[in-house]
Amino acid sequence: MTGYGIASQENGKVKYTVELKSLNSKFLELNLRLPKTVSDKEFAIRSESSKLLERGKVIITVSVEHVDLTANASDINGELLKKYYQQLKSIATQLGEDKAPLFELSLNMPEVVTSNDDAIDDEEGKIVMEAFYKAVELFNNFRVDEGQVLKADLERRVELILSYLSEVEEKEGSRIPLIRERLNTYLDNAIGKENVDMNRFEQEIVFYIDKLDITEEKVRLSSHCNYFIQALNATDSNGKKLGFISQEMGREINTLGSKANDATIQQIVVRMKEELEKIKEQLLNVL
Repeated sequence: MTGYGIASQENGKVKYTVELKSLNSKFLELNLRLPKTVSDKEFAIRSESSKLLERGKVIITVSVEHVDLTANASDINGELLKKYYQQLKSIATQLGEDKAPLFELSLNMPEVVTSNDDAIDDEEGKIVMEAFYKAVELFNNFRVDEGQVLKADLERRVELILSYLSEVEEKEGSRIPLIRERLNTYLDNAIGKENVDMNRFEQEIVFYIDKLDITEEKVRLSSHCNYFIQALNATDSNGKKLGFISQEMGREINTLGSKANDATIQQIVVRMKEELEKIKEQLLNVL
């Protein structure tokens, strides 16, 4: 299932935004995109993600925005700068290089300017995690909403299959008499009833009609459909189980179609197959 959640948290100096996006996957696959200053929070974010996110190819992006632009300003070591400058000035005087850019050279000397991008303090670390938890909550709510829509669609399609099964039962009443009538007419036209052993003929009719009986298929298909709905509403519902049940539904539908020997029933079976294929496509989002 897909998912999306984004949340921000700030303390007046800095603002952290955490965004979660996911695509369907059988397992949890994390892809973290963190700024350098938050790199020490990677383990914590991964650990919490494995607890709070069930599965999916999840991209977690953390971005930082400094509300107080001076908060992240680099520090200049004035005493060290002066010392470098005096040393360079002395050397320049000895060499006669009075026009050398001594101040610029001094500013670029080691440890004169230090950046504040190396790490964040504990307060900012808490802000990052707060933003993360809020984003996860929105992310999971998004998934729940999508799951409810998916669940309603699956239920509707299973109910359609059951309604088509009711249509099959309505059409089935005249199926066997029509088959018997066609066989009688064929024999009468081909060789004449007076030349047929009617006892043997009735035995063959019973055997033939028994092979065309679809009662068991109807009962099993109805049972599988009801079990699918039951599994879908269970607290531990999972895509694999639903996939197995849909396979059993497909077997019964195929057998029903092959044994029907009736054009109208076979058309209904085609509509059942269409709905079942849509169910299988949807189940790919929850496997």
